[in-house]
Amino acid sequence: MRVAVVIVTYNSADVVGGCLDSLADGARGVEPADVDVADVVVADVVVADVVVADNASADDSVAIAEKGGARVVQLGRNAGYAAAVNAGVAALDLDALDAVYVLNPDCRLRPGSIAPLAAALTPGRGIAVPLMLNPDGSLQPSLRRMPTIWRAVVEALIGGLRAGRIGRLGELVTHPRAYERAGVAVWATGAAMLISVAALRGTGPWNESFLLYSEETEFCLRAADRGWVTWYEPASVIEHIGGDSAVNPMLAALLTVNKVRLFRMRRGPLSALAYYLVVVSGEAVRALSGRRTSRAALAALVLPSRRITTLEGPR
Repeated sequence: MRVAVVIVTYNSADVVGGCLDSLADGARGVEPADVDVADVVVADVVVADVVVADNASADDSVAIAEKGGARVVQLGRNAGYAAAVNAGVAALDLDALDAVYVLNPDCRLRPGSIAPLAAALTPGRGIAVPLMLNPDGSLQPSLRRMPTIWRAVVEALIGGLRAGRIGRLGELVTHPRAYERAGVAVWATGAAMLISVAALRGTGPWNESFLLYSEETEFCLRAADRGWVTWYEPASVIEHIGGDSAVNPMLAALLTVNKVRLFRMRRGPLSALAYYLVVVSGEAVRALSGRRTSRAALAALVLPSRRITTLEGPR
């Protein structure tokens, strides 16, 4: 199987080098050897191309990517994650590939981690996602259930992490046992996704209007609409440093607004209104307790003028 890698960067100089350095081992397996990133052959997997799609980084991301042997596609502005994924995919010769591995720059591939994902892309499975670990080796929950009004109610009452620990009440899958076995996932975090070329072509480009957050949800759900399964494969392991949407008010607001917007896109107006009111109520309760991220999310939900429409500028 011939695989290309697309890495999205934005001021990622402190992490992208480590991501690129991990690709050779991720493709090769555990045997030590000095080889280039491109054209590494292991277990019938070839990393045929590595593209870094850069969202107008102001640091040394581009220089580090080029030094690491990647081709760089510069978007010229901070157009968002989905736009960068689309630009990276557009730079590839899809006719010569079987799959594209979309990665965040703060991912580190464990040795031999690409081959199990590639093997998981059997007919009907269009997306394969790995087991994600935090830098300290602990589980990083990455799988999600279908967004529903009932799950939104539970999460508004007790929080997403608590809800995830109680059966199937929460959207976030948090129980460690759920990550021990391979299986179908509704959707998963977009930090690491191996997507077959057939699924890419059948699903279409990522929705760039989301800028950041929910774009992977929309892509996975749209792929499922077209018959492509998202498959979780724990034999593939990566380390993910992770972002700061939990502490950054601006990012938290964008995440929450996009979650509501995606629900509205896929459901009728009455269901969408109910979902919106539930999310607003939950954020209002947490905002009253002093949580800065919830205050920002609540303001963006009720005041359209506070919603982020571009990632460019001094933010």
